[in-house]
Amino acid sequence: MDRRTNPYAPGAGTPPPELVGRDALIEDAEIALDRLRNGLATKSLLMVGLRGVGKTVLLNRILLDAEERGFASVLIEAPEDRSLPAALAGPLNSAFLQLSRSAAARELARKARRSLAGFVRAMKVSYEDITFSVDLDSEEGVADSGDLDTDLAALLQVAGEAARASKTVLVLFIDEMQYVPEKQLGALITALHRIAQRQLPVALIGSGLPQLVGHVGVAKSYAERMFSFPEIGPLSHDAARKALEAPANRLGVAYQSDALDQILRITEGYPYFLQEWGSACWTAADGPTINLADVEAASPAAIGELDSTFFRVRFERTTPFERRYLRAMAQLGPGPHRSGEIANAMGRLVQRVAPTRSNLIKKGMIYSPAHGDTAFTVPLFDQYLKRTIPDGS
Repeated sequence: MDRRTNPYAPGAGTPPPELVGRDALIEDAEIALDRLRNGLATKSLLMVGLRGVGKTVLLNRILLDAEERGFASVLIEAPEDRSLPAALAGPLNSAFLQLSRSAAARELARKARRSLAGFVRAMKVSYEDITFSVDLDSEEGVADSGDLDTDLAALLQVAGEAARASKTVLVLFIDEMQYVPEKQLGALITALHRIAQRQLPVALIGSGLPQLVGHVGVAKSYAERMFSFPEIGPLSHDAARKALEAPANRLGVAYQSDALDQILRITEGYPYFLQEWGSACWTAADGPTINLADVEAASPAAIGELDSTFFRVRFERTTPFERRYLRAMAQLGPGPHRSGEIANAMGRLVQRVAPTRSNLIKKGMIYSPAHGDTAFTVPLFDQYLKRTIPDGS
C-alpha cells in the first residue's frame, strides 16, 4: 500500500495514531493536578517502565492536557551529561513569565524570576554547564546561597506562591529521570517535600527506567511516601489490537485475525514494536486487507529497522567487555537472571564482573528488579544480541 498514507508512527516519543490502554493513568494525573489547584494534598507521579512502552508519549500527553487546562508547565529531559540546574533554568524562566501574565500573581512571578537570577549565578560556581542567564537583579537572600538543597527549595517556594496567587499549578515534567545524579535528585525531592509541607501547588510528573524507584529511595528515604510509581508495561491484548486496527480502519484497511495474533505474539504488546510492525505490514500489503502472509513478509523489514535503530543505538554505547556481559545474559534468555548465573556463563567470579554490571545499570541498559537479579531495560534485546553476536564471542 501507499507509504504516503501509512498511519503508523514508530519513533522516539512520537505520538501513536491511537493512544490506548493508558486512560486510567492520564485520569490519575488530571485528578492529582486538580487537587493541587484546589489546595488539596496529592502525590506526584513517577512513571517507570522499560524502553519502548510509551513513557515519553504519556508524559507529553499529560503535559498537553495540563497546558490546555491552564497549568504552568516545565518540560525537560534529564540527559546523562547535563546537570539538573542547567536543564531547569531556561524552562523555569518561561514558566515564570507565563505566571506573570496573571495580574494577581505578577509581583510574585517577578520575584520568582529575580530569585531565579540569583539561583543561576550561585549555581554556576558548582555547575559549569549552566549557560542560561536572567538579565535581572537578584532577589537578595533568596535562592542565592550556592547550596543546591537550600536554593532549589527556596526557588520553588517562591514559584509555588506565584502559582497559588494565579490559581494554578506549576508542574515539572522530567523525562529520563534515572539519569539525574543522586545528590541533585535528593535536592529536588527535598524541595518538593518542603513545598508539600507549605501546601503550595507545585507538582512533579516524571518518567524513567525501572531503576528510578530505587534511585529515588536512595536519594531520600522518605521519597516513597511522596510519589506514586505507576508501572508502564506492554498493552493488554485488546488494547494492542486496537492500537493496530483503529488507524488502519480509518483508512478502509482491515487485519485478518490470524495476522493480528501473529503481530501480538512477536511484539509481546510493546507499543513501539506494534508501531514498527504496523508500519512494515502497511508497506508489504497489496490490498485493503492485511493477512498472515503480509505479516511474514513484513517481519524481516521490521526486525531490520529495529536492529539498525532502536537496538543498535544502545548497543554501540557499550564497551567490548560490557557486550560480553550482555551476550551472556542473552544466552540465558529474556531474564531476569541471578548475577551469579551471568558470571558463571562468562566464566568469571561475580566480584570481577560487578563493576561491569554497575556501569551497564548507569547506562540504562540493565536494571535490578530484585536484589541480586538482573534484567534488560530493552524488551526483546536478548534476541537482538543473539542475531548480532551469534557465536557469543
